[in-house]
Amino acid sequence: MGSLSNESFDQFLDSLKQAGVQISNEDELRERLAEAQRWRFAFATLAANGRPLGIRFQDSSSGVNQDDIQRTLARFQFPEVLHSTFTASLRADH
Repeated sequence: MGSLSNESFDQFLDSLKQAGVQISNEDELRERLAEAQRWRFAFATLAANGRPLGIRFQDSSSGVNQDDIQRTLARFQFPEVLHSTFTASLRADH
């Protein structure tokens, strides 16, 4: 497997938002990702456990584009297991 993408977490979060994902407490999320040495790992952790911090990912009122979310997660080289758990959590919150 090649090296991880050099794209930033800012680009990643912007791509998720363009796909219709609404991020609660986005400032806190961005701050924590900026502090993390491995932002992908930090994102996966916060996506699963960020609720106590007010960090949630939800389907926006205009609806999410599942294909765009999958492409974004693949482009930023997240593991396949995160693809399923992240999209499932969006459906569960709705």
